[in-house]
Amino acid sequence: MTDTQVQKNRLAGEKSPYLLQHALNPVNWFVWGEEAFEKAKHENLPLFLSVGYSTCHWCHVMERESFENIEIAELLNRYFISVKVDREELPDIDRLYMNYLQSTTGKGGWPMSIWLTTDRKPFYGGSYFPPEDRYGLPGFKTILVSIAGLWKSNEKKIIDTSDTFFSYLDELSSKSPAELPGENEAQTKCLQWLETYYDEEFGGFGAAPKFPRPVLLNFLFNQAYYTGNKDARIMALNTLRKMAEGGIHDHISVPGKGGGGFARYSTDAHWHVPHFEKMLYDNAQLAISYLEAFQCRGDNFYRAVAQDIFNYVLCDMTSPEGGFYSAEDADSFETHDDISKKEGAFYLWSAAELREILDDTISSEIFFFIYGISNEGNAQYDPHGEFIGKNILIQQAPVEKTAEKFGKTAQEINSILEKSRKLLYEARRERPRPALDDKILTSWNGLMISALSKGYRVLHHSQYLDAAKRAAGFVMEKLYDQQKCRLLRRYRDGNAAIAGKTEDYAFFVQGLIDLYEASLESQYLITALELNELQNTLFYDNTHGGYYSTPIDDNSVPLRIKENYDGAEPSANSISALNLLRLSELTGKEEFAIRAEEIFRSCGTTLAEQSHALPQMLVAINFMRNKKCRVILTGDLLEPEMAQLRKVIDDRYLPGTVVIHASNEISTIQRYPETIQTRAEHPQASVCIDQTCLLPVMDPVMLATNIYRARLAPYDR
Repeated sequence: MTDTQVQKNRLAGEKSPYLLQHALNPVNWFVWGEEAFEKAKHENLPLFLSVGYSTCHWCHVMERESFENIEIAELLNRYFISVKVDREELPDIDRLYMNYLQSTTGKGGWPMSIWLTTDRKPFYGGSYFPPEDRYGLPGFKTILVSIAGLWKSNEKKIIDTSDTFFSYLDELSSKSPAELPGENEAQTKCLQWLETYYDEEFGGFGAAPKFPRPVLLNFLFNQAYYTGNKDARIMALNTLRKMAEGGIHDHISVPGKGGGGFARYSTDAHWHVPHFEKMLYDNAQLAISYLEAFQCRGDNFYRAVAQDIFNYVLCDMTSPEGGFYSAEDADSFETHDDISKKEGAFYLWSAAELREILDDTISSEIFFFIYGISNEGNAQYDPHGEFIGKNILIQQAPVEKTAEKFGKTAQEINSILEKSRKLLYEARRERPRPALDDKILTSWNGLMISALSKGYRVLHHSQYLDAAKRAAGFVMEKLYDQQKCRLLRRYRDGNAAIAGKTEDYAFFVQGLIDLYEASLESQYLITALELNELQNTLFYDNTHGGYYSTPIDDNSVPLRIKENYDGAEPSANSISALNLLRLSELTGKEEFAIRAEEIFRSCGTTLAEQSHALPQMLVAINFMRNKKCRVILTGDLLEPEMAQLRKVIDDRYLPGTVVIHASNEISTIQRYPETIQTRAEHPQASVCIDQTCLLPVMDPVMLATNIYRARLAPYDR
């Protein structure tokens, strides 16, 4: 059997769409595991670790240029043991070596290319490498030859050097807990950092490329709520508006059919030219941000964007079984006859195409005016000139201004736009669709369950609650190992595998808490408590506080580390801290709050010195340090009066509030079950502020008054 045949068979047996993309490479790929590790030791060859994900544009480029290149493959097969990792399946492996890459080069990204000793310790790394020397970068071939030569001539020095990084990371994870910064000190520093990098014209923070990073928006809304700082709220609202108007947002959306949602990030400062992959975790978090913007501002613009995201996920990203798929690719074929893919081909339009499809001069003129369409193409910020002559839809004129220009009413303009989007949606359906990464991840499904639960509470659409329930049921049926009592991370093609990481537990527990508050069905809260306890057993550092990314019994990871950065996804420690505080309020059990404070102290140094790295944890700290409100609902959930009481709570942005429906099941998990009155002749609500409870009320106006008395009502709109 040839090396190529072995390689084909090895990756062809995997479930990851990313690994399967490489199953026909001439590189003799291994998966992360003992087979690769033992072979590296037996043959005394360094490991080449390549990490990416299936919808990553530059991962595709490096595959075409290098991993399909026979000469490069021969170098890899002769001098290295080459290992492929899907970062979405093994985020702890990705995070461990990304720390190395960022600390040694000052930057990160995918594809990630890391060279390891036989003990899996890193000694050299980078991101994308061209096959030959160009772009001011050393060619991949040059690097392979150089590293192979150094390993042969100076292996001991490489091994000695590689020891230092793991020692440094181990020391970081084992740091003694530190005192928390003073009242609002870390929050003020984070806000100052955001103000420094805020783009007043286009929203967002920093220069190109621009990433949504919803955790920053969460913090800004939260900080504005607790301090009354309107500037914080304005930064978040403006950023969300500019993103929604930009090309990062797919404007071709039809309710009940699909389209819409957000791409991963923008290559320019204007949110215009994205890398076109769409990720479930981005869209889940952004849906919550737009819902919170609607709660805070009352502007239907934000409501519509949240609905657009849900339409995209429910139509295009939901499996028949109810779980949510992971992502859609950046690249696709321009036509069904093409043999090579191009980035953004599914989303780009020439002016001639648009005129032909819209087939109405006035409609075309209006559409062109609103979305900045030009005959030459409007993607002038395209860094590599790949989109010449093409247009990326970006809303450049509001409906009101358009109506004035064309002598029509706003209603007429909206009607024309709705018809135009339907025509373009149908035309786009004829194009080859980007590849779907159809694996289902527990963690990202947890984020989407949270979003849909909040969507139901704020927008009152039952389909959102139904979808959240189906997804939660899917995770517990397909991704929970009943024999081992463990969550699994990934499901695809009928197969569930990979021991859950701490983010799987944290994000899914958060989703269950949110689903409980949306449905008020006790099973979800009880399951959240059980999984939280399991998370403590498998991941918690009882000596120094905080959760490790990897379970205690996983020996494939050379070093267990703790994540203390809220990036594109929030860190599991930040989400877990807020989970614990909410569970403490929901059950009255103080031990949950004590553990949350231990997490904060484990990150005390980062919070004091670089609080902008942990904006989601600052949200949790605000919950801990400010007044908390517990609303206890008693009575029949199906009564119209109960719906009116719930609407008072759900319509408002109330980050310090938890909601309980008094029931026999809920009383069994309370520290003081006698405080839960499970029966009432008519629906009523009791507001408890910290340890003081006000008298129950049946009138929605009185409930609103009591919430204001708790000083937890939103600031004036």
